[in-house]
Amino acid sequence: MTEFSDRVESVSISGIREVFEAAGDDAINLGLGQPDFAAPAHAREAAAEAIREGLADGYTENKGMASLRKAIADKHARDQGVDVDPANVIATAGGSEALHVVMEAHLDPGDEVLIPDPGFVSYDALTRLAGGTPVPVPLRDDLTLDPDAVEAAITDDTVAFVVNSPGNPTGAVSPPEDVREFARIADDHDVLCVSDEVYEYTVFDGEFRSPLEFADRDNVVVVNSASKLYSMTGWRLGWVTGGPERVERMLRVHQYAQACAAAPSQFAAEAALTGPQDLVSEMTDSFRRRRDLVVEGLRNIGLDVPTPGGAFYCMPEVPDGFVGACLDRGVVVVPGEAFGDAGRGKARLSYATDEESLEAALDVMSDAYDAVTR
Repeated sequence: MTEFSDRVESVSISGIREVFEAAGDDAINLGLGQPDFAAPAHAREAAAEAIREGLADGYTENKGMASLRKAIADKHARDQGVDVDPANVIATAGGSEALHVVMEAHLDPGDEVLIPDPGFVSYDALTRLAGGTPVPVPLRDDLTLDPDAVEAAITDDTVAFVVNSPGNPTGAVSPPEDVREFARIADDHDVLCVSDEVYEYTVFDGEFRSPLEFADRDNVVVVNSASKLYSMTGWRLGWVTGGPERVERMLRVHQYAQACAAAPSQFAAEAALTGPQDLVSEMTDSFRRRRDLVVEGLRNIGLDVPTPGGAFYCMPEVPDGFVGACLDRGVVVVPGEAFGDAGRGKARLSYATDEESLEAALDVMSDAYDAVTR
């Protein structure tokens, strides 16, 4: 039998998925990172119309439809005041593929990528699959990434570092002064800053800023997606943007792995970006209420939890056995170590579910907490 590559042997199935599979069908799922809203009606209709008219039957350009890439560029101008050339945008199969093409285009074996710890599970795995070496950078007590810690971790082998604000699994929002520092570090050390901005619109406290706003050189690439911005996780439409030389190399990976993003999804994402934005504020207001409900409830239980400034996750410190006790009682939460060694002793909860379910889950978690601490 043909053996497997060392790269694929170095990664395993996500700990998030392992928890899902262990849960019962009627469990309250606080592990799923997707909004519980319908995608915008005008986005769904745009895809349906394109299908009815036969406009979505063929390949698009490798980078994606010109009209979609212009809509993405216009979004950057509108939201960050950044001038992005549509030619420097690649539409991808979700933010996941965008991260993948970034790593594949920039890493050689042994190259180091600094990743937040705890951080999104794909950063470690995609670095390894591209032949690189992930280097965890522990977060501050408030679960934000410290620019000083990033700069101190840079070695001669460092080629990139990942910034994720608002963050998964933490919900933390980096302050503007830190984001400015991330851009400076990338420029001063001539390393790549990979800014994962998929939760950009879900900010409750502070403000979202992108390193792209502050960069003086071509050392920032931005990954984003319609998935969390517009509740379109199943449509698998993301994008990556950077300087022309970087985009050309990332396109080489994308065109052989994917050819192009699915055409119906491109039509839907273009409509979401250019149409009414009511859903954005509706989701943010709802997630803020749920955030407050969950944080207060966890603290009443006796758990220590930093208040997340964005996204729809929180990461409390939990006693030994808590995650298993919750799962046994029908509530899915994810063990913090699934997101890195610095996540041990914590758990990630997603509050992207209805308030009635959240209240029921808090009752169960209170019982689980009592069971493992008495």
